[in-house]
Amino acid sequence: MNALDDFYAKQEEPVKSCLLALKAMILSQDAHVTTSWKYGMPFFCYKGKMCCYLWIDKKLGHPYLGIVEGTHLHHPLLKQEQRARMKTITFNPSKDLPVATITKILQDMLRLYRKGIVKLK
Repeated sequence: MNALDDFYAKQEEPVKSCLLALKAMILSQDAHVTTSWKYGMPFFCYKGKMCCYLWIDKKLGHPYLGIVEGTHLHHPLLKQEQRARMKTITFNPSKDLPVATITKILQDMLRLYRKGIVKLK
C-alpha cells in the first residue's frame, strides 16, 4: 500500500468515509484531475498543477478541503484564516456533505485553470 492509500485506510469512521466521498467528488469533476501524495497529504492536480488537497483539522478532527488558489474564489463557506493564498472549507463528518456547494466550489476552482487565470505548467 502506498502513502496515499495508507492515509485513507488509517482514518477512523466517520472521517474515513467523508474523506473518501470528497476524494470521489473531486476526481469526478474533470478527467484531467489526478491525485498524488505531496507534502505528506493527498493533493489533487489539474493537468499537473496542484489545485486542492484534503486534510484533517487538528483541533476539531474534521476533514477539510483546501483550495490552493483560494484567493481567487469568493464563497461564504471558504475561509482564508492565516493563509496567504489558500482557502478551506471544513466538514462535519457526522453530517451529510453539502454536495451542491462542494461541486460549485470545485467547478469555480477548475474554471481558474481552464480560463488561464491560474497558469498551467
